[in-house]
Amino acid sequence: MTSPLAATARMSTPRIWLAILAIGLATYGFRLSFIHLFGRIDDVPSRVSRLLRFVPPAVLAALVVPDLVTIRPTLSATLVDDRLIAGAVAAAVAWRTENVFATIAVGMGTLWLLRFVVLA
Repeated sequence: MTSPLAATARMSTPRIWLAILAIGLATYGFRLSFIHLFGRIDDVPSRVSRLLRFVPPAVLAALVVPDLVTIRPTLSATLVDDRLIAGAVAAAVAWRTENVFATIAVGMGTLWLLRFVVLA
């Protein structure tokens, strides 16, 4: 006799694969449409160009900020978190120098210094 959970898992397997296939095709079509569109247009409109300038900072913020901002039991524990301090130092370097390599190097150096020397 099979468990109800195993029976449910077997019945939903084709639906899962169908969803994966549909999402994959939609993603491929969406990306291909932009490649095809920008391959046919000689000049990107200025409104679109202005908006596209904000995509890299938005993606970077979406990837980095959730790892920097952690909720600790106390406010002081949150503020002295090594990742938050290193992120703040890296943000200051990015704002001042506008150099990606310097930002990454100083941020990682600060994180390693805090982790292995100061807070060890």
